[in-house]
Formats: sequence, C-alpha cells, structure tokens
Amino acid sequence: MAYTLSPIPHTDERSMAQVRALLEKENITLDGHLDYTCGLFDDNWDLVATGSAFGPTLRCFAVDHAHQGEGLLNEILTHLVERQAAKGNFHLFLYTKPETAKFFADLGFFEIAQVEGLSFLENRRGGFARFCAGLEKDRRAGASAAIVMNANPFTLGHLHLVERAAAENDWVHLFVLSEDVSLFPFAVRKKLVAEGTAHLSNVVLHDSGPYIISAATFPSYFLKDEDKIIRTHAALDLALFSSIAQSLGITRRYVGEEPASHVTSLYNAIMARELPARGVDCVILPRFETAGVPVSASTLRKAIQAGDWDAVRPLVPETTWAYLRSPAAGPVLEAIRTAGEVVHY
Repeated sequence: MAYTLSPIPHTDERSMAQVRALLEKENITLDGHLDYTCGLFDDNWDLVATGSAFGPTLRCFAVDHAHQGEGLLNEILTHLVERQAAKGNFHLFLYTKPETAKFFADLGFFEIAQVEGLSFLENRRGGFARFCAGLEKDRRAGASAAIVMNANPFTLGHLHLVERAAAENDWVHLFVLSEDVSLFPFAVRKKLVAEGTAHLSNVVLHDSGPYIISAATFPSYFLKDEDKIIRTHAALDLALFSSIAQSLGITRRYVGEEPASHVTSLYNAIMARELPARGVDCVILPRFETAGVPVSASTLRKAIQAGDWDAVRPLVPETTWAYLRSPAAGPVLEAIRTAGEVVHY
C-alpha cells in the first residue's frame, strides 16, 4: 500500500487529533514542546504513523499496530533527519520508550542514558563519551566544584555564587549554557561571565554544549510545563551531569535559591535529592540581595524593558553595567524592549 507523507501543522485540528489518538494507543502523551510534526496517511487520509521534532531532538513516534512491520518508522525518521540536515542540524537526539530504543538503534541512534521510562539517544556513536573525555584535560588536582548558569545576563547574584564557590573550593568549573535561546546571545553572556569572574584565578570556564540543560536534555527549563515532565527532564540532565562530574573530579555543585521560578526551584529540589547519591554534594545558597532587594536576572530584564536604569545599576557588577551602557548592547536592549515576555520561568 502506498502512503502519503505530509507535514502536520499544529493548527490542523483534525490531523493533530489523529496524532494524539495514535500516540495514546502507544501510551505516549503528545509532547508540549514541538516545532514540527509529520505523518504518513493512507488513501482515506487516516494517520498510520507519526513523528515530531523540537530543536535538534526527535520525539513522539508511533506506528499503528495494523501497519507495523512495513518500515514506516524508518520512513518517518528518515524524513525528520533529512529535514534537520536541511536546517544545518546534524547532531541529533531522540526520546523514546526504553522498549522501543532497539528499533532506533537499528536505524543509527545510540543510547546515552535511560531514566524514568525514557530512553535518550543520539546519532553519533560515543558522542557523549567523547564530550566527557574532552573535558578531562581541564581536570585539576584538589577539591573541584561546578556551577551551571545561563547568566541572561551576568548579575551580582551570579557573581556572589561564583565567589562563594571559589572561596570554598580549590577549583570551580563554570558552565555557561551555550544554546542561543535567550535574549542575551551566548557570545555576550559568555563574555560577561568571563569579565565578571576574571579576578578569580581558580575558575575554569566551559561552554555547556548539548549535554547540560539544553533543548536536548532539558527543554522544559526554558518553558512552563507539567511537573512530571520537568522531573523527567531533570533526572535525565542530572544523569548526564554525573558523568561530566566524574570526568572533572567534581564533588560539589553550587546553585542559587530560586523562589520566583517554579522550574528552577523544582530542579534544585531534585538535585538536592539525587546528586549526593551520585557522589556530588548540592549546595543551595539563599538568594543574594542588595539593599534588601533580591537580585534576579528576570527582575533585571524587566527593569531594562521599562527603561528603569536606576533599578538596573544595583543589580549588576561593573563589567555588566559597562556593556549595558555601551553601543554594542543596542540590539540586545532593543530586543528586550520589544519582547512580549522577559521573565524566565
């Protein structure tokens, strides 16, 4: 039988209803984070197979039981991979149920980790192992800690966290989230972190790559979502982080308290519970305040959006302030001023 492969716009209610129904037959809930969905339809335009993507990750695959064994999964996957290649994405990740992981392994994907009924794969053999091995050159003798930050942008709160970790450990491995999904571009965020911590000789700066709080490992970090999905993404991210910690000899991870962010607060709670079992202490510092006001990058961006520079100045170190008041910051400030929402969940 010949089938028609077609993109499925998320506004196409009839086709999306078929997608949901087909996924439910396989005990899969339609992911809330999708930017593309496709399907194979029979002559009656009934859906027989589907697959989706979000950024570089492929997910939500299902094939109708009556049509399994016809190679339809391969056809869906090939289409999604070719579409990603056309966009310049060649390093791909895939979510599936553990019991179906072997099918994707036969199609060129390799399992990185498995957590809470979720198998996480990539299309590069040993990709994560090579990433960890590449970090080993930066391993240092002595007590080593880690900090992971988006720094959107770098504030006095971030600086306080780094200075505290630097004072309590021989080395601090500071990972800056390298995906460009924030109002401040990665190049700017990394520059501000580097300048803001230049006085600390025991800080080693790293790009986070695709394996730490990325669209692949933790898409719900940047979006509202159900707690169950946040917990699953957090468990996956921490499973990978524990391997990264072993490569660098990290025995502590420092995080800031996040009372205003449900996602980050939940992630912190999961870290506090899970990391010690993996040999890493989790140190959660109270929110840093200046003049009795909690310092938050979200608060800072709101002040920038409102043009309230008197509120901005007390929240940032000299290096960030110098950038914000320079001509180079013009495009970023304009993006913030015109953004509909600047608060990070």
